[in-house]
Amino acid sequence: MDIHLPVMDGIECVRQLKSVHPDMQFIMCTVFKDDDSIFNALKAGATGYLLKNEDPGKIIDAIHELHAGGSPMTPQIARRVLESFKRPSVNEAIHLLTKRETEMLGFLSKGLRYKEIADKLFISTETVRKHINNIYQKLHVQSRIEAVNMIFGDRS
Repeated sequence: MDIHLPVMDGIECVRQLKSVHPDMQFIMCTVFKDDDSIFNALKAGATGYLLKNEDPGKIIDAIHELHAGGSPMTPQIARRVLESFKRPSVNEAIHLLTKRETEMLGFLSKGLRYKEIADKLFISTETVRKHINNIYQKLHVQSRIEAVNMIFGDRS
């Protein structure tokens, strides 16, 4: 199943089909590798998740693996799923950050650049960069968007 379909989103299609045929198995085969697509597809009932650039032989192997009871995933998708278990909950994340880091994340959520944050706080851009790096490590994220969404949700 692909995610981008002409009439109905593939994730919604899986959700509806699973409600009618709970034993039916689905492998998402798509170009989308963002966390929302991955986790929404798995929550909807997909049992596997492959990227379209996968070797055709591996796709056939994945179908056999699915039939044998496995949950085939492209290695980089499996890594993202595993990484998600390391991420703290929002409650835990808020307590992991210092007051200064939370303040910086607030500025990031408003779209400020490192230089603008540095100017507002009367610190160097290198200090801002170090704080942001600490935030990424503590939250187990790799981008400003992931960090902001983890703490502030999709309001930013």
